[in-house]
Amino acid sequence: MPRLPDGDPAPPSGELPPGALDRLAEGRLAEGRLGVYLHVPFCSVRCGYCDFNTYTLTELGPGASTADFADTALAELDLAARVVGDAAPPVATVFVGGGTPTLLPPADLVRMLDGVRERFGLADDAEVTTEANPDSVTPAGLAELAAGGFTRVSIGMQSAVPHVLATLDRTHDPARVGLAVAAARDAGLATSLDLIYGTPGESLDDWRTSLETALALEPDHVSAYALVVEEGTRMARQVARGELPAPTGDDEADKYELADALLAAAGYDWYEVSNWARTPADRCRHNEGYWRGDAWWGVGPGAHGHVGGVRWWNVKHPRVYAARLAAGESPAAGREVLTAEQRRDEEVLLGVRLREGLDLARLDDVGRTAVAGLVADGLLEGAAAVRDRRAVLTLRGRLLADTVVRRLLGS
Repeated sequence: MPRLPDGDPAPPSGELPPGALDRLAEGRLAEGRLGVYLHVPFCSVRCGYCDFNTYTLTELGPGASTADFADTALAELDLAARVVGDAAPPVATVFVGGGTPTLLPPADLVRMLDGVRERFGLADDAEVTTEANPDSVTPAGLAELAAGGFTRVSIGMQSAVPHVLATLDRTHDPARVGLAVAAARDAGLATSLDLIYGTPGESLDDWRTSLETALALEPDHVSAYALVVEEGTRMARQVARGELPAPTGDDEADKYELADALLAAAGYDWYEVSNWARTPADRCRHNEGYWRGDAWWGVGPGAHGHVGGVRWWNVKHPRVYAARLAAGESPAAGREVLTAEQRRDEEVLLGVRLREGLDLARLDDVGRTAVAGLVADGLLEGAAAVRDRRAVLTLRGRLLADTVVRRLLGS
């Protein structure tokens, strides 16, 4: 797992610096929106490629059980309500991620959502998502989530090919994905499928099979992410020992182009480099909030939050997290107050990944000068740059988004 960032100490009260809540309270620009992220750190098995802050139950020991987790999360929501206070607008989006949130009973997930509603209120059109594994949901459980206010489920399909799933240490039967999508749809929930491409040993035909299988299920939304072999994971050790081949950029580029072509042909539009939706209404609004720089409170071990240019992160271990809250203290391990330059850099980094692109007025002189060369190199759309004064990635630009960002920032 990656270590927590360096930063300044966070106060035990969790209070934010003066002025951090001003823009949220005034409802100006993006920061007038508030999201809540709830991190559920439990998994039935640890996948070899994953470096998220997750734990199997045998790793945790006393003080961090699934039975206690909802109450602990509610205690952090109490803290959030004290800190944000009257500055908070109704919550626009809630995202329950993990781990595998649906290892918790549906009643606990609904109780955490009720905790958000009771402390902050929910916008009338609030988007409420939970992640799920195909084998961690039942029709009855999904119906209970929908009745409790959830609107969306994001299912970790990853692949439809058994040998690829085995390399990823995913344990579900591929047939379970279709059953989970059908049950979610019957419950009235919007559906998203998460896919991974570039797994060692995955052929282009394997990836085509996964895409075609996903599209046959007609989800509302598809995410497709290139596999990154993260340092410290079991897969990284397998690659280092030569047991698995390392993913290559050319292979992942071919698979991204195939994904974009098949998804576009099926009526899905890209709206962020790794995300496609049937309609604008099917986009993941919670994730759009991250990319726009909205405010959100991250609840759970290792969760990050951001309000008014202040970013903080919680202690990682669930037992330490629970102990902090039981003592009446913030679980935040550290924080940083972003400088104006850091905020601008993040706006470029994230904004250019969106289909709407980045307003050229947000660039400095170096960035604006770089635009013409990026258009000439086929990385930015020329018409959008000239007519709309926006930096919008071409397909080739999406493949080289990091290069585009570096040139726009002059780094």
